Amino acid sequence: MAFSLKLFLRKLFSNLFKKKKHIKLGLYGPPNGGKTTIANRICQDWLGEEMGKVSNVEHETREIQVKEEVNMKSGNKELSFNLVDTPGIATRIDYENFIKSGLKEKEAKSRAKEATKGVIEAIKWLDNMDAVIVVLDSTKDPYTQVNLTIIGNLQARDIPLLIVANKIDLKKSNVERVKSAFPQYKVLGISAKRGDNIEEMYEELFNLV
Repeated sequence: MAFSLKLFLRKLFSNLFKKKKHIKLGLYGPPNGGKTTIANRICQDWLGEEMGKVSNVEHETREIQVKEEVNMKSGNKELSFNLVDTPGIATRIDYENFIKSGLKEKEAKSRAKEATKGVIEAIKWLDNMDAVIVVLDSTKDPYTQVNLTIIGNLQARDIPLLIVANKIDLKKSNVERVKSAFPQYKVLGISAKRGDNIEEMYEELFNLV
């Protein structure tokens, strides 16, 4: 009887701790896919504040950004997580591309250096992730080395992932092309800027974790 009671209490406390656990939910993807816009949307909806600054110039986010204790609720379901916004993953970062975007040479070189460091940090942080939202620009070709590398690394680590095809508010958006590129995963078309299908994304997150 004493042994059974001990086992019961162990399971009870184990379940309680599991419910209170804060998972780490990462946002990964190539530059300018809309990761920070999605992070801002999530934080505004559930914390009432933004995550970070967005820009049309690539690699605006060059450091890991974390919002702790985001509590998401839907009916009787509740999900608590630390949201991790990561710099855009790129295989090559050339400061001359920033000059073309209007930055001065000194600022462009500094940005390229910081962006390179940010990519390295983002890859390191993969080992800390419990689940990941891969953010892709639905107006662009999904069959890129960067996309394949990101998803391949997640698959190798057995990290649950949801692919969101962002920017469906734009005419060139092609969600079906993203779905055909990664048929083994759930792909959801959204517009983080306009808010299209954000509720569906939240529901998928409950299913993911």
